[in-house]
Amino acid sequence: MTLSPWDIGIVIAYVVGVLALGFYLSKKSSKNLESYFLGGNELPWYYLGLSNASGMFDISGTMWSVGILFVYGLKSAWLPWLWPVWNQVFVFVYLAIWMRRSNVMTGAEWITFRFGDGRGAKLSHIIIVIFAVISVLGFIAYFFEGIGKYCTSILPWDMAFDFLGYEVSSARSYALIICGLTSLYTVKGGMHSVVATEVMQFVIMTIACIGVGIVAYNMVTAEQIAAVVPDTWDKLWFGWNLDLDWSNSAFPQVNNKIASDGFDLFGILFILMVLKGVFASVAGPVPSYDMQRILATKTPAEAAKMSFLTVCVLYIPRYFMIIGFAVLALVFLGPELMAMGDSIDFEQVLPMAINKFLPVGLKGLMLAGFLAAFMGTFAAFVNSAPAYIVNDIYKKYINPGAPDKKLVQLSILSSLALVMVGIAFGFNAGSLNSLILWLSSSLYGGYVAANVLKWVWWRFSGNGYFWGMLFGLIASTVKFIFFPNYVDIFVFPIIFAFAFLGCIIGTYMEPLPNREQIKTFYKQTKPWGFWGPIKKEVMEEDPSFVPNMDFKRDSFNVVIGIIWQMAQVLIPMYFMLRQDTEMVIWSAVLILTSVLLKKYWWDNLEKAPQPPKGE
Repeated sequence: MTLSPWDIGIVIAYVVGVLALGFYLSKKSSKNLESYFLGGNELPWYYLGLSNASGMFDISGTMWSVGILFVYGLKSAWLPWLWPVWNQVFVFVYLAIWMRRSNVMTGAEWITFRFGDGRGAKLSHIIIVIFAVISVLGFIAYFFEGIGKYCTSILPWDMAFDFLGYEVSSARSYALIICGLTSLYTVKGGMHSVVATEVMQFVIMTIACIGVGIVAYNMVTAEQIAAVVPDTWDKLWFGWNLDLDWSNSAFPQVNNKIASDGFDLFGILFILMVLKGVFASVAGPVPSYDMQRILATKTPAEAAKMSFLTVCVLYIPRYFMIIGFAVLALVFLGPELMAMGDSIDFEQVLPMAINKFLPVGLKGLMLAGFLAAFMGTFAAFVNSAPAYIVNDIYKKYINPGAPDKKLVQLSILSSLALVMVGIAFGFNAGSLNSLILWLSSSLYGGYVAANVLKWVWWRFSGNGYFWGMLFGLIASTVKFIFFPNYVDIFVFPIIFAFAFLGCIIGTYMEPLPNREQIKTFYKQTKPWGFWGPIKKEVMEEDPSFVPNMDFKRDSFNVVIGIIWQMAQVLIPMYFMLRQDTEMVIWSAVLILTSVLLKKYWWDNLEKAPQPPKGE
């Protein structure tokens, strides 16, 4: 690609600006661990919400989204349910409130709050630290792979070099440079730097998204799109089979991609995505940057508002850009894609579209926007993981009396070590699609069972949590090593069942330990679920205690929230495809669901009692 001086100047100005802002704010994070990892619980919820949205606006996921929209059309709106993408709805409806009431720093520290400090609780604490570090390393590798592919397709310079006889490609070189720059301000500045830079990055990305959508809308017509795609490409709904045949279209080799993904039995896939999605969402956020943002808010009500804002600002601009790039590629990139033969790399659709269609200035802004997307997500993960090493291993087990200055220094060293190990994994990563499917379906399949039960079952113990997590990690690892060709989502029920078995076995190995701690957890967190014996004891000891009776209301709000979020995905798609009737219908759905959430969710946040700080 040939970049104009304007485009290069925009990118350089962004990189310099974000580094300067990160270093400027670094002093605020050097006081203690709370300042470094949680911003001292003094950051406004709307800043944290924009920061969280920036962290979810990752370049690798966007490349994947453009690719699947190209292949599956409007039915691709369902495929992010693999994560599931609507787990954020469960979070803002009730889980964020439950988590923030704990007043802890990390997910592992939360485990101690839930199970106490016995042998099983310590084992649970250790295994969640291991899981957190493994998942963060996996995501660092995933981002490393994505930014390398993106930069190679966009930037004009050949950065390949030979290192001790090992050929380092341009993609790896670009990825090393960008990861290194991001690590500089992240490691130096902690949470304050990450949030401030991510808010700035989100503004840049949103402007770039709107610009791309406008360019695509003015260049592409509905008739041009219809001429190159199958008849059912622009239909949202589906039957048991995908019913999407590219044989008589402009890109017949796309059928090979559908076959390799294993998504032809779309009805079964949808059922499994919903089944896995509900369990994974009830389990709550994995111990990474999303949980960190929740724990960094000032109050439980602000934690819920922060998670709501993340969804509210993310999907419409992001999907306006995603559909824009997809239709530009469909209509105008035929020769380039056909030249790839049967091995089209759909992850290259996005950078090829940027290369060919964006004008001077907008191209530079888009480059800066995607660098911002990558750097924001990468920084969020890099900032979240060291807390588990320093706070949950070193401070808890090795040196409980370590001074704050030393803990912050160790956090910086831990961040650097994790980045280097994650990059080493990235050098050996496969395609983005295989990484996404493994992380979302297989590895997290082992996480789900134990983390559902920890919220809703009084008898569940730290021992059960440990064995459930261990069984799940073993099952997901066996699948990854010995059965790599099986589609992960179809294996999820087996992994979940194996992990659930570990939970039951571990729980009934011994009588319930730390009963008093369980009562403390229940009284402070106030979850709904199967808490009968504990609830009875708490109410006998404290007659003023009012248990959580909001299960039906929370369930209603979750369903409404999922529809509300889906509307935000579909509206920009229908707008770009000129399907005005469907766009108006889904706009009405968005308005109606917003009104319902205001009445049955938002208005009840301030009514809920908030625990005193430090309780």
